[in-house]
Amino acid sequence: MYRTHTCGCLRADHINEVVTLAGWVQKVRNLGAMTFIDLRDRYGITQVVVEEHSPTEARETAVRVGREWVLQVTGRVIERESKNPKMPTGDIEVSATEIRVLNEAQTPPFTIEENSDGGDDLRMKYRYLDLRRPPLQRNMILRHKMAQEIRRFLDSEGFLEIETPYMVGSTPEGARDFVVPSRMNPNQFYALPQSPQTLKQLLMVAGYDKYFQIVRCFRDEDLRADRQPEFTQIDCEMAFVEQEDVIGVFERWAKHMFREVMGIEFAEPLRRMPWIEAMEKYGSDKPDLRFGMEFSDLTDLAKGHGFVVFDDAEYITGFAAEGCATYTRKQIDALTEYVKRPQVGAKGLIWIRMEAEGGVKSSIDKFYTPDEVRAMAERCGAKVGDMVFILCGKKFKTLTQLCALRLEVAQQLGLRDPKKFAPLWVVDFPMFEWDEETQRFYAMHHPFTSPKPEDVAYLESDPARVRANAYDFVCNGTEIGGGSIRIHDAKLQATIFKCLGFTPEKAQEQFGFLMNAFKFGAPPHGGLAFGFDRLCSLFGGSESIRDYIAFPKNNAGRDVMLDAPGYIDQTQLDELYLSLVKPEE
Repeated sequence: MYRTHTCGCLRADHINEVVTLAGWVQKVRNLGAMTFIDLRDRYGITQVVVEEHSPTEARETAVRVGREWVLQVTGRVIERESKNPKMPTGDIEVSATEIRVLNEAQTPPFTIEENSDGGDDLRMKYRYLDLRRPPLQRNMILRHKMAQEIRRFLDSEGFLEIETPYMVGSTPEGARDFVVPSRMNPNQFYALPQSPQTLKQLLMVAGYDKYFQIVRCFRDEDLRADRQPEFTQIDCEMAFVEQEDVIGVFERWAKHMFREVMGIEFAEPLRRMPWIEAMEKYGSDKPDLRFGMEFSDLTDLAKGHGFVVFDDAEYITGFAAEGCATYTRKQIDALTEYVKRPQVGAKGLIWIRMEAEGGVKSSIDKFYTPDEVRAMAERCGAKVGDMVFILCGKKFKTLTQLCALRLEVAQQLGLRDPKKFAPLWVVDFPMFEWDEETQRFYAMHHPFTSPKPEDVAYLESDPARVRANAYDFVCNGTEIGGGSIRIHDAKLQATIFKCLGFTPEKAQEQFGFLMNAFKFGAPPHGGLAFGFDRLCSLFGGSESIRDYIAFPKNNAGRDVMLDAPGYIDQTQLDELYLSLVKPEE
């Protein structure tokens, strides 16, 4: 065998035992009479010592090894003279009697330590080296542990894990599909699934009333820190359920995950927040509740005083930032420039400072009396020492802009603590969202989402009024999962397709297989999907899901380690009946 113990398990109890270790050289310190080697595997580091009385071959090998060489070391466990309390193995070391080089290594392009000196691009190019680093190893271990807990809980609830295909038909609605040409079916293409949505609904028709899958999904969309072209979902569906049944199971699941993985207990029911409340109070359908700074509608107080910016605005809203009355002109100017950035898009920022002894000062003093300014600040809940920030414009655009400012101020104040968690359910979403460019409604979730029963009457007369029987699980400003009760009635599904601008022929072409299946007895059903990568990054305290994916893509969707995507040769193109067109400059 290559090893009797791992590099992280030896303790004082093992002193005088003869052991064999195998691993990578973390560090070598040659002191002349003695050589110390830190030997590492994914379990930890053990210090190996080679002394004057060690066998000659072991001494000769020790002085020539370098970082990341792969060694097998046999020796006796002895007590360290200078113990290292920061290392689990810090009370012992192994006095080597034999060192066998299993593989030599080139000097790595960056340090493989807790904090590396390699940049993101370099570490992604050599991802297999980056994965040797303790932070990445902890991330992969966390991901594994979470997957086990997911399966353990859902199995205890009677769910079956069933795989669905990776090559399906294309559904152009929503994000772009990745497509796969079929050699055996010339000029035809599979698509990689954006989610197993229709397939899991077919499993409900098939009688498998509790399904789940930890499944890979694919979307050809622009990337950011929490997006990848391929990602992992915890996909779930249940039959003979209503919204409360689904939320009940997965609230228990969420509490189980926090308890078993993070050691955090949530005794009280999680908060439920209607979508409109989330938007009006926080400017987001995924509000961060780790801190306050709720928005207040100031429209009625601010209009009609001769300040054209407010008088011409549809909506005026603001929030109080606790203790920020001490902000300097420079700090306020920086926040003003922040909201003017293209990513935020506001035209300017109004502020009110709550000064000592009841005084107020603002950027709109010219148009309002002190009492009128104070009334706006007090509606926002401001106290002495606080600063109020106000934006105006089109209602939902303004709310979204103020959300960005709220998060920026909270970040500056240190309120976005990654070790604090504030989960909630957001419910009662709009069924449809209107697109000005195409002049049509789109499904806010997907076309199989059921409307609230009490809103069905408005589907054709007032679609914007209809609420979806949908729900999102949100934590710390991130949507971790979402789902809905599905449509199982063919007539209602046809009405929804009509609202979305589908002709009967187009609906049959894209979703005929599902509509036809429903004719054979579809049970009431619903479910949801959680972003597994996002959940891992949330629990691990990271902003980016890349840290929790073994081999991620960069922001351009490229795998710089494998240099993919890449070109294929003409023979393969000919087999697939494909010809390439040079892209326009």
